Amino acid sequence: MEHALSPATLAELRRPRAYPAVSVLTPTHRREPGNAQDPVRLRNVLAEAKKQLESDPAVTRDRRADVVGQLDRALTEVDLAHAENGLVIFAAPGEHQVWSLARTVPERVVLSDTFLTRNLVSAHAAERPFWVLSVSADRVTLWTGAVDRVAESHAEGFPLSRNRENFDAERQERIGDVPSIFRDEGTRQFLREADTAMTVVLREHPRPLYVTGEQAALSLLDEVGAVAKEAVHIPHGGLANGTPEAVWQTVRPVIDAEAGKAADRVAEELDAARGRKEFAAGVDEVWRSAREGRIRLLAVEENHRVTVRDDGDHLVPAETGDLDAREDIVDEIVEQCLETGADVRFVPDGTLDHADGIAGVLRY
Repeated sequence: MEHALSPATLAELRRPRAYPAVSVLTPTHRREPGNAQDPVRLRNVLAEAKKQLESDPAVTRDRRADVVGQLDRALTEVDLAHAENGLVIFAAPGEHQVWSLARTVPERVVLSDTFLTRNLVSAHAAERPFWVLSVSADRVTLWTGAVDRVAESHAEGFPLSRNRENFDAERQERIGDVPSIFRDEGTRQFLREADTAMTVVLREHPRPLYVTGEQAALSLLDEVGAVAKEAVHIPHGGLANGTPEAVWQTVRPVIDAEAGKAADRVAEELDAARGRKEFAAGVDEVWRSAREGRIRLLAVEENHRVTVRDDGDHLVPAETGDLDAREDIVDEIVEQCLETGADVRFVPDGTLDHADGIAGVLRY
């Protein structure tokens, strides 16, 4: 199952396909009791997708058989034992993809000539992805992180390692010879190479970067390269050969502290915008401003969801299952704002009580 959404991947997903491009969305659950119904719900929504393919006169027999086969193959790739909060399956003639999302999605089947990407975009923004670079004298490991986990990344050839005769970096660190390791020219060159590789990663996938390692390693990386200068340093050694859980437990307090500071900055910006009368609050007002491209900063509570329908002039509350109900209007707004260059920030639940869970700073 896919997790990482890069700009190149998103562009590829959005390109037009031969009809039908099928998007299947269903909520999933990480734990009991909700996850007990996930297999049944998944089978039912896939059955609905096949039913729509069967009844659509615009779908030829050959294409129907192709796409149904892609849906069946996608089903074999779903791992509900490691489900998150949402699942998206894309299928079109000759291709399929399965995406696991940390943000919930409405149950839906869409047949079109493009895939439905708004829920992926919103989930990716909500995850606040980041990088962790764990540095030692003989190994540099890259980790990709999100709101509740890290996993090792193999982007740009990571992990990087080197072998030297009679060289035991961990032993030298244990006996207190760390400074001499990091004065070694071979170590300097090794960390330059790591810096170059990380620069490429950040260029292609820009995210906040956290760097872990002994203080001497952090200092040398800062001296010989560029990436550490803009990163948050965490002086904690041993993680270049560590486990994802060990890395997560080390960086989590720092991540949480940074998230708290970011939420405070967003609140300050919203207060200032309200004073300048450049402020929008509530789903209807924010939606209209987003469509006009007026939002510079969008703030959304992490679990904010609302179901509405469009009465022509405004969005009005609706119930799930109502005719023309839009259950993922928040995700629509997030995608629209990102496409018009807005900065989108997800903040803890309760932060935007005064704005009904969603607010924006306007450009004009």
